[in-house]
Amino acid sequence: MTDQPKERQSFRRGNERIAQLAANPAIAEQVEQVRAATAAVDRLYVQTLAEIRKAGQMTQTDVAAALGVAQAAVSKIEHRHDLLLSTLREYLTATGAQHPRIVVEKDGVEVSLDLDTFTSKA
Repeated sequence: MTDQPKERQSFRRGNERIAQLAANPAIAEQVEQVRAATAAVDRLYVQTLAEIRKAGQMTQTDVAAALGVAQAAVSKIEHRHDLLLSTLREYLTATGAQHPRIVVEKDGVEVSLDLDTFTSKA
C-alpha cells in the first residue's frame, strides 16, 4: 500500500463556492427558500402608525417631543385615514425610522418610494 500525498485544494472564494452550489437545481431551490424565510423574519408587519411607534417602544408624548408638537397632534395623526406623504415621513422619522419608504408590489416586482424626497424643508 503506497501512501500517495493528498492533492492540496487551492483557496476558493466563498462567492465562487456559493455560485457553484447555486448551479445545482436542488440546492438552488433550498437556498431560495432560506433567503425567503430570512427576508420574512427581517420584516415587521404593522397595520397602524401606532404599531410602528410601539415597535420602537415610544409613547405619543415621545413622538410629539421629536416632532415639536403636542401629544394630541400625534394622536390625530395616528387616527387619520388620509395623510400627506410629508407628514407620514416626519412621523416615521420621529419614531426613529431610518430611510422611510413605501413599498408596493407591481407585477411581482417590489417597487420602493423613498419618502425622504418628500421633506417639508426647502
